[in-house]
Amino acid sequence: QVQLVESGGGSVQAGGSLRLSCAVFGYTGSSYSMAWFRQAPGKEREGVAAIDSDGRVSYADSVKGRFTISQDNAKNTLYLQMNSLKPDDTAMYYCAADSRALGPRVLVAGWYNYWGQGTQVTVSS
Repeated sequence: QVQLVESGGGSVQAGGSLRLSCAVFGYTGSSYSMAWFRQAPGKEREGVAAIDSDGRVSYADSVKGRFTISQDNAKNTLYLQMNSLKPDDTAMYYCAADSRALGPRVLVAGWYNYWGQGTQVTVSS
């Protein structure tokens, strides 16, 4: 049973930084995609950043140059470093994983089989 546990959310002022973490338990496959999604109230869930086992790294246009996705395979942990945060970044952030290298679909929520419970990020102006 694969389990994803996010942490690191919180409240910051615009221009500040946060680092989200996602600990992965129970996954042993060599192929994978891992991603961060976010969902604000009344909006659809959107892909923020993703990485797959083929080395593809993808970002939503809205976060390019501000957010960085990374992974520590030794710790089975996925990270999202968020800098220059804006009020529009306010949302619940979710970690997602799948056992396939999704390629160009890595930012599409419907392709992911495993989800964390989410961590709230609030950015005030």
